[in-house]
Amino acid sequence: GLKRHEIVFLIVSLILAAVAGGLVGDIIGKFLPDGAAKTLFQESLQIGLKPFTVDFFAINFTFGFMFKINFVSVLFLVMVVIYFRWWYI
Repeated sequence: GLKRHEIVFLIVSLILAAVAGGLVGDIIGKFLPDGAAKTLFQESLQIGLKPFTVDFFAINFTFGFMFKINFVSVLFLVMVVIYFRWWYI
């Protein structure tokens, strides 16, 4: 089975892949001319819980958790999963 440090490595790798993929996709999209390719690289899907605030008189809590995923993020995530399966499973 998978060891604890391998699971932590997978989770951290997936998070870094999503962040790096989103950044790379956005940068590539800025340099492309208007059209389908630019849309493919720059359009993103937001998944999660929109921030909301609970207000008590002396304390405010704000909760929220959002993922912003684009095409390159998905590609990077798939590459990490393929790499992980190749070396660890």
